[in-house]
Amino acid sequence: MKPTDTNTTPPIYYYANQVYQLSYALPLYKKASGVFVARDVKRFYHLKKHFKNFNHSSDKKTFLNTPPIHFMGRKKLRDIEGVIIFMSNAPAIVEQNLAAKTIFVGHGTGDKPYLVAKSKLENFDYHFVSGPKYEAILKDSGINIPADKLIKTGNLRFDDYLNGHLKQDHELDRLGVVDKERKTVLYAPTWKWGDGTLLKYGHRFAREITQKFNLIIRPHHQDTKHIRKIKNWAKANKINHLYFSNPSNLVTSDTMQDFAASDIMISDTSSVLYEYLVTKQPIIVIKNNYKKLHNMPVEMDIMQHVPIFSEGDNIVKMLDGALEDAAYHTKLENLLSACFFFNDGKSVERALNFIKSIR
Repeated sequence: MKPTDTNTTPPIYYYANQVYQLSYALPLYKKASGVFVARDVKRFYHLKKHFKNFNHSSDKKTFLNTPPIHFMGRKKLRDIEGVIIFMSNAPAIVEQNLAAKTIFVGHGTGDKPYLVAKSKLENFDYHFVSGPKYEAILKDSGINIPADKLIKTGNLRFDDYLNGHLKQDHELDRLGVVDKERKTVLYAPTWKWGDGTLLKYGHRFAREITQKFNLIIRPHHQDTKHIRKIKNWAKANKINHLYFSNPSNLVTSDTMQDFAASDIMISDTSSVLYEYLVTKQPIIVIKNNYKKLHNMPVEMDIMQHVPIFSEGDNIVKMLDGALEDAAYHTKLENLLSACFFFNDGKSVERALNFIKSIR
């Protein structure tokens, strides 16, 4: 299939190394449909498991009503036409002579560097750019990409939140929150790559924060194996007002849904620190020992603008202070504008318009 006019969308394929990274493709898929690529049996199984009943391709019936999933290795990718959206850096693929155009979206705009050789990012045909912070990351990484390959879309994930499609009451019900009069805290740490703090502070936060607030623990995908252990420990210790969100459940527990449920967030070096700015609600950063963060301008460095929690601090008092500081919201709004383009709820529309323009 080849586009014949500017209103025709070429075939779109979505590629990621891990299933959780595909959460960055879902806003585009819901508007434009497309095909998810599984490069091996393990990933095919994960897609079938986590995308059940999420088929937005009305003309294609699939087993378990998942989006269309094509099992294809690197060689098969060479021959497909259209556009391949990459949520992770896959240099061994994009170095090939592909018939399709390649677009890098990534899976977060945080301060941790990419795990693979950074220069490989130059091999993509285009990058969807969420904002000035992404451009600053490229500069700090020594990556030189021509301006005509940097397509300014804004953050695709923000649209549903900005357009009012996510309601706090609904998301609290989804999580099973009992006392909606309490403020709700979201704790969303990263994993060991980034010196994640779940195992260091998860139990402590569960004890202390739930004395006054609801607490949602949303670990990194790589740490979901700890959810059951912490849940069983909390039950044995009769800890109430504690809830868990599994990031592997992409359809029912999207990050933005948990943002909508919460009134304040605690994290460490996770990229959700910057995405949470869309809520304009308070953020507390946990100090850890990870030293390889990007060097960012002050106006794009969240560590320069939010309270920093250290081991000896009283987390409940910090939460109270952040929630009561009216001036804090203005700081966060300025930080949002410094890091992301547009923030108008039309980022997916811009991305689709560009895709339609590709020949």
